[in-house]
Parts: sequence; C-alpha cells; structure tokens
Amino acid sequence: MIEFFFDCSSPWTYLAFHNIQPLAREFDEEISWRPILVGGIFNTINPSVYAKRENPVPAKLAYEKKDVADWARVAGLKITMRPTVFPVNSVKAMRGCLWLDKDMLPFARTAFQVYWGEDKDISKDDVLAEVCQRCGIDAKAFFAGIGEQAIKDQLKANTDEVMARGGFGSPTIFLDKTDMYFGNDRLPLIREALARRKATAA
Repeated sequence: MIEFFFDCSSPWTYLAFHNIQPLAREFDEEISWRPILVGGIFNTINPSVYAKRENPVPAKLAYEKKDVADWARVAGLKITMRPTVFPVNSVKAMRGCLWLDKDMLPFARTAFQVYWGEDKDISKDDVLAEVCQRCGIDAKAFFAGIGEQAIKDQLKANTDEVMARGGFGSPTIFLDKTDMYFGNDRLPLIREALARRKATAA
C-alpha cells in the first residue's frame, strides 16, 4: 500500500499526484489518498517555509520556476509558477476531497488543474462550483458536505497524523507505513524500493 498525503496548494504535489499513479499501476500497488492541510503543518512544525517566502533568494526563486517548468514538461502538465493567488487557502478543496472519499480523484485532479494550470483561485466558492460541475458533482451537496464537523475533524486528524509520523510538508508518501518519502523528485527512490520489494518476494 502506498499512502499519499497531499494538499492541492503545492505544485510539487500536483506533479507527484500525476506521476505516482502510473508507477503504482506498474507495480500493482493501491494508493491510499490522504488529504491534509499543509498550512497546518507549516504553522505547527515547519515555519521556515514562511521565512523563506518573506526573504526569498532571487537566484533560487528563478531556478525554482525553471525546475517546475522542466518537471511539468516531462509530465505533460501545465503549471503556472506562481499563480496570481499564492499561497492559496485550500481548506475547502481538501475537505471536498475527504467528503468525496473513494470518488475524490477526478475532483482532486481538476482542482489541481484549475489552480496550477488555469490560474483560478480554488479558495473561491464559484471556482469550486466549477470544479464540481466539470466532475459531475452536485455543488449544493458538496458545500453542505464540506461543512460537516466530521469532515473538518478528519482533515485535522490526517494533518496531525502525518506530522506524528515524521512528515513536514506535501506530498508525503509512505510505503508499508514507515518508509517515508517527500516530494515528486523522490519517485525514482520509490520505484527502486518497490522493485526491490518485488524482487525479494519473487
């Protein structure tokens, strides 16, 4: 089982979300999708992210844009770096993923696309309603669902859980509960781990 803790507000998470799916299929692995609120992680254990944003290194920021563009090109994705609204409040989108549960993938994929590819603010209800419309989701039911206390509590619980297990951002990926990887660029390491496990089991 691959556990994928994610927040749609991260471009690296968009890349990993896209790239890990064919990798999982290749090794016949299921993915447990675990929505989190990465801002809660930053506020609690990783405030250095905010310091970096307040005092960016211009050369590093320029390279980051190139790096994202390079990865996006390889993945066949369009990523605007950075969107007009950045960082974005993704709490409603991530609650939506939880409310949709096993049907969250089309919604999550479209939320990533409209924010990173189309530069639309996914904190806005009208944008989320558009995501729902594209995915065939009843928007009225969606907004009622994401207001349920159980959904709010589950998002916090997922966020607390990934921190308790050593995570500090998005995406955080686990193999077999304890083998942790962070970021899209760690997928080759995940591939190697899955291949090694498969060879051992043969």
